[in-house]
Amino acid sequence: MTDAKIILAEHLTKEFPIHRSTRKITALHEVDFSVLKGTLTALIGPDGAGKTTLMRLIAGLMEPSAGQLLVLGMKTQGNEQNIQNRISYMPQRFGLYEDLTIQENMNLYADLHGIDKNVREERFSHLLEMTGLKNFTERQAGKLSGGMKQKLGLACTLVRSPELLLLDEPTVGVDPLSRRELWEILQQLVKEEALSVFVSTAYMEEAALCQEVLVMNAGRLLKRGTPADLCSIAKGRCYKAWPKANMPTRILQTMLLDDKEHVVDAVPEGGAVRFIQQNEKEKPRPELNAEPVEERLEDGFMILLHQDKRKHEKNSLSKKNKIFFSGEYSLSEKVDIEVRDLVRKFGDFTAVANTSFQVHAGEVFGLLGPNGAGKTTTFRMLCGLLPITSGFLRVAGVDLRTARTQARANIGYVAQKFSLYGNLSVRENLLFYGGAYGMASKRLKRRMEEVLEEFQLNGQEDKAAGELPGGFKQRLSMAVALLHEPKILFLDEPTSGIDPLARRDFWRQITVLAAKGTTIIITTHFMEEAEYCDRIMIQDQGKLLAIGAPQEIREKVGTKEAGMNEVFIKIIENARERKRLGEKYDR
Repeated sequence: MTDAKIILAEHLTKEFPIHRSTRKITALHEVDFSVLKGTLTALIGPDGAGKTTLMRLIAGLMEPSAGQLLVLGMKTQGNEQNIQNRISYMPQRFGLYEDLTIQENMNLYADLHGIDKNVREERFSHLLEMTGLKNFTERQAGKLSGGMKQKLGLACTLVRSPELLLLDEPTVGVDPLSRRELWEILQQLVKEEALSVFVSTAYMEEAALCQEVLVMNAGRLLKRGTPADLCSIAKGRCYKAWPKANMPTRILQTMLLDDKEHVVDAVPEGGAVRFIQQNEKEKPRPELNAEPVEERLEDGFMILLHQDKRKHEKNSLSKKNKIFFSGEYSLSEKVDIEVRDLVRKFGDFTAVANTSFQVHAGEVFGLLGPNGAGKTTTFRMLCGLLPITSGFLRVAGVDLRTARTQARANIGYVAQKFSLYGNLSVRENLLFYGGAYGMASKRLKRRMEEVLEEFQLNGQEDKAAGELPGGFKQRLSMAVALLHEPKILFLDEPTSGIDPLARRDFWRQITVLAAKGTTIIITTHFMEEAEYCDRIMIQDQGKLLAIGAPQEIREKVGTKEAGMNEVFIKIIENARERKRLGEKYDR
């Protein structure tokens, strides 16, 4: 191995034994790749691709089953401690101590790594300045927003200057503003310290910022190359089409996805639907009035995944529910959720300030905002999980102040973090929650069969829920939430950490549910998912900033065809600048 290669894998294989079985699961299968010193390299792939397993092998936390893995020129087997002394690793769930302040957390990690007190001041000052945490050093970690926690985790990981930085999905659950700031920090580190960074991510726009990208699926390496190499896979195959008047973009997307003979992938974007043709020589159907668009990394990624899945796997979700559009679409006059002057305070802190809006029956309504905006607090009040301080809140025709239990009978809820019983099997979880919902045995049996089929959990019934891959955990959470056929479904960042292919499957299910009349309330940090919503509400620092259909909000900020990521950032930054100027003049 030359000095230029900081990681080298040859025929790398990792197997795990199956509990109470002589068989084994192959998490990585003869993977070959190298990572050059001083580069920013991305690792992408769907759930169960083997990304975290590979990260843990590189960090010396596991041993390969076969093949060879060299890190910093050393074989990982037998050199685990030597490697760990020279690298830094930030796993998905980085262990911050929530009752300690920012400064105390950094001191603790410096102590654990034996960092000399004489060099800490300069290193800490640089990290705190870079991460924007300099003015918050006395704040407890448990009181930080999600984005600030991730930045503190990165700062703690970098209390020493490593030769290699491993990051396992560092921006999961982080809003677009904080994601942008984190990636600016990473790019600055690579430039200033010639740091080698190996990062896994679910965001294709993040992978596009790296010098090289590795694409994995089901333990296999499908492709390695520059972002431009991956883009070129989709060259001449990408188009966008606009929905008919009054047609939600999610309906057109689903209709395109159902056309598997001609279409690889489709996703709402900027008021239109972007799609990929199966064949570059075949033009889209004339009635779509489609126009070509420039290919991007995500297009190449989706083509690779679909090609590999056709070779090795069955379709990921049932497609028995077809979507038909009659040509007429408008919001129902029936209101399922009514909010007036909603306020929630925690002591002297106002988390939600005088918010008012309505959600209509069968509507897909999105709650958006940066970390700490108050959207989760709003969400929990709507679900009846948190009492309101003042104002009026009616859900499914019931006043939550006086009949919270009655309202909950009409609600399904999928939490941000997997909250089912991990030691119970899939079947046992469904039976338990069916009993908690008070479902009669005959109805419960019928509904269990239906949701197992709908979310393709057949064959998984006896597996412990906690041992399922992330995508299957999400499917089980959805199945449990919909078991009692609620009128309203609340989804709190349900696609956080889930790859683009799984997100397409998930949103197809949401489209089917909404078409059948279920009201959907969703929070998300994937701004492109706002395009699936009939209306969205953007809030920051407890205040409502914008509400309306995605296209209406785009037009209000003067960007008719912009992506929702750009629109979101513009709205938040403009509001914060107005507040800053107001405070300046008030003084």
